[in-house]
Amino acid sequence: MSKCTRLKAYEVAPASAMATVQIPLPLYSVLKDAKQGLLDLVVSTGLQVFHAMLEQDRERLCGPKWKHIPSRSAVRAGSAPGEVTLGGRRIVLQRPRVRCVRGRELGLPSFALAARRDPLDQRTLEAIAVGVSTRGYRRSLEALPEGMLEHSVSRSSVSRRFVALSAKRLCEWLSRPLQDLDVRIVQLDGIHFRDHVVVIALGIDGKGEKHVLGLREGGTENATVVRALLADLVERGLSPDRPRLFVIDGAKGLRRALHEVFGKTAVVQRCQVHKRRNVLDHLPEPMRPSVLQAIRQAYDSEDVKLAQRQLERLAHSLDRTHPGAAASLREGLEETLTLQRLGIQGALYRTLRSTNPIENLNSLVGRFSKNVKRWRDGAMIVRWIGAGILDAKPMFRRIRGFRDLNTLFQALERHVEHETLDHEEQVA
Repeated sequence: MSKCTRLKAYEVAPASAMATVQIPLPLYSVLKDAKQGLLDLVVSTGLQVFHAMLEQDRERLCGPKWKHIPSRSAVRAGSAPGEVTLGGRRIVLQRPRVRCVRGRELGLPSFALAARRDPLDQRTLEAIAVGVSTRGYRRSLEALPEGMLEHSVSRSSVSRRFVALSAKRLCEWLSRPLQDLDVRIVQLDGIHFRDHVVVIALGIDGKGEKHVLGLREGGTENATVVRALLADLVERGLSPDRPRLFVIDGAKGLRRALHEVFGKTAVVQRCQVHKRRNVLDHLPEPMRPSVLQAIRQAYDSEDVKLAQRQLERLAHSLDRTHPGAAASLREGLEETLTLQRLGIQGALYRTLRSTNPIENLNSLVGRFSKNVKRWRDGAMIVRWIGAGILDAKPMFRRIRGFRDLNTLFQALERHVEHETLDHEEQVA
């Protein structure tokens, strides 16, 4: 009797269809002697099951083998090499062929499912997301049984695949409409890559959920780049007639572009963290703790008039000794107090008084692209940043203080209405 025991009855299709798979016994000797043991056993057994499924598909089209069927509509046509996706690569195996009686080749459903490239594309994106380089992609995969041919694992293949996938996903993402998103808060900031800057717009909807709305590449955070980004958002459905809160850093180009595109409906909150940092950079080290404490006390105050008086008094005290710090503090001072003027307090105030939400996104993108050693051009930078943002999207959480968003939205409506009435009175 043979040393191999034939095990029957692995069901791979309907209950009436049976497939025979040969598994060598005893299995212990296989696991002990083979270098990959269990993996080789699982792969070889799975391939036997797959071949049985292909043969069943062919039998459904052609009928039983060696049986005369006058009404047969398809016939067997031998086999040919074919590729399927397995474990993050493409492998070569023999594919049964079927032709209809008129000569046209017919496809097998099981092979069409296994030949899809979606699992390969997803594995490639996940590998790069966790830091696997294109050169080390092959090493990140489980080794196949000896003698099995594999494709799509070389550095150039992985690189081409990632370029095509990231470009396609970026194009789809940047063209999606925005009118269905109830975005009332937008944060703008730039990521610097050598001589390039990519400005990103992060939106927050009425439920506190974050949405990356778009991005634009340029040399600096100038008004032209930001204006192009904002115009694209408007074209895709972000209405310029609705009051919104825009949280920005101290870049003058951002402020100018917001005024040109959104006008008086753009209520601006300047980042308090950037303001503190800019002021302290003008001061010697011994003075920084006391000045920092004074700025923090003003920004923590619930009385906006008191906060403004404290900051103006601090600026006046710095006029003679450190005029640069005084000028930096006065620049855009009122816009650093916008949320306090709107009456926003608590967790929502602490969340929106800085650009920290979008700064956290920037850090995630930086970790995603850490393996890139040479940035060839702006298109490559935009592709990688877009891929990093899409990879970070599942990690987005609702902002702290989201339950008070309705209070903020009502305050925005009142503020814009009041500003509009004041402007009309001045014109009259």
